[in-house]
Amino acid sequence: LNDNPSHYKITLSGTVKSPKINCDPPFLMLMPVPLNVKTETAINIIPQDYLRQSQIQVELPELELEDGDRIYPFSVQFREGQDIVLSSDGTNKELICHISFRSSRPVSFLGNIFFIDEEEN
Repeated sequence: LNDNPSHYKITLSGTVKSPKINCDPPFLMLMPVPLNVKTETAINIIPQDYLRQSQIQVELPELELEDGDRIYPFSVQFREGQDIVLSSDGTNKELICHISFRSSRPVSFLGNIFFIDEEEN
């Protein structure tokens, strides 16, 4: 003090952790099924480093068929909700997502399904 600030230095350091979402399994392969028959599987959504409640949204792909028609053969369901909740021990609870596929037209697909939070992580 006394007009001499060099005697008092404070050094602060920290780590900023950005929230992220992992999936288990990271890749999904659904079995071929006859037309109009649903195939389904469940995946674990593993949120990490969320400090406040958020909600998961899903972006499902639109498929374009050879004749130009567009279909949405995928659907998702979170039977226990889509909220990311901070537990008392500081971790985030895993969410179970059921992904299903059904199509009345022959189709195969290789692509992405995006899971995002309210802040687009």
